[in-house]
Amino acid sequence: MGEPRAAMRTLAAMIGVIVALTACSDKDTAPLVDDPEKRVTISSRGPNAVSAWNEIAIDTVAVAAVPTGPTPAERSPQQAIDVATVHIAMYDAAMAVAGTHKPYAVTPSVSGRGMGATAMQAAIVEAAYRTLKGLFPSRGDKYEAAYAAAVGALPESAEKIAGVAIGREVATGILALRANDGRETALEPYVPGTAPGQFRGVNPVNRIAPYIRPFVTSSHSQFRPAAPYALESAAYAAEVNEVKAIARTGNTQRTETQTEIARFQAESPATYWPRNLRFFAMANESLADNARLMAMLWTGYADAAGACFDTKYHYNFWRPTSAIQLADTDCNAATDPDSSWTPFIATPNHPEYPAAHGCVTGSLMHAVRRFYGTDNVAFDFSSTVTGTTRRFARTTELVAEMQDGRVWGGMHYRTSTVVGTTLGRDVVNWMLEKQFRPAD
Repeated sequence: MGEPRAAMRTLAAMIGVIVALTACSDKDTAPLVDDPEKRVTISSRGPNAVSAWNEIAIDTVAVAAVPTGPTPAERSPQQAIDVATVHIAMYDAAMAVAGTHKPYAVTPSVSGRGMGATAMQAAIVEAAYRTLKGLFPSRGDKYEAAYAAAVGALPESAEKIAGVAIGREVATGILALRANDGRETALEPYVPGTAPGQFRGVNPVNRIAPYIRPFVTSSHSQFRPAAPYALESAAYAAEVNEVKAIARTGNTQRTETQTEIARFQAESPATYWPRNLRFFAMANESLADNARLMAMLWTGYADAAGACFDTKYHYNFWRPTSAIQLADTDCNAATDPDSSWTPFIATPNHPEYPAAHGCVTGSLMHAVRRFYGTDNVAFDFSSTVTGTTRRFARTTELVAEMQDGRVWGGMHYRTSTVVGTTLGRDVVNWMLEKQFRPAD
């Protein structure tokens, strides 16, 4: 009876994979509101209030956690969450003046409608400053001088007074909304898996992510994908063997281009995304548009990452290194163990499925696509690992390179990158049904 049951499990797994990949493919190619003739090139129009306070926020959050700090954020800084909070505040402040889109949460009692650039800048600066000050009161060296200079540079006027009042009220509302967000939830010690297919890492990172309240989605499990491949399946063996063949340390069959792409995608997200996304904060002529785009990007990033790590720790699937080294335990005749196999790029210490780079890249590039109404958005991204800059003509080109790079580097199986990408896009589509919508 064992062999027929195993065969049935394998067949069911393969059918499930085919269905899943077909669904992913449909989502990749489904018509959006894209204008196929539209071309957008991202280039900097120079620093502005949104880009400046994005950089200040990143630097403030990057300070090491202080266990005795006065606020949860100081005790447990969370880059995507805290930067998204600052950008949402800037967005609501900008919309209180521009009025082009509905606020995320706060409609201030002071009206800025019909006011000009001074009110807009004052509102954005004040909102960012007050939000950072509320989150990180002990890190004033990162933002106090910048705030004094920014506000001092604005001409004294009724618009400035109104903008400051708007920003202050928005920050107060956003901070109250994000209070007690779950980042200090007490977690049980992590016990590494021992059974085939289970993640083997000790003290894995970002276990708190599933417990932090999302910004827009109803829960981090809302878009949780189906389980990864059955170990006995042919599809699982094919993906393990793809990684095994190409990502081995010292592999001379891997091309220079494949190595370059894998290394390019290996920079820490904590530096890669803030630096590269900042160009989008300087890409639009309208300051309000820059505020909206950056709020979309960082909010989608935060919710997609939360959903991704919820899924990772739900399934606790093992990384390719474990799968290859322990292949004699997977009951799959199509995989062979290699106890000496190691990937040429270090593997992050958290469960494999789905790929976090897939979740985040999928969410960010889909947000860019939805903002501009086309996939034909050209931009440059750089990596400190390779010291190079790569040009992408479409948002989907970066997604495709990310998927290849995480496989070629030995960190992920291919389907995990596809599933992660789809998860990130699902989060953004949901987000844009609920938030950042045009005003009535």
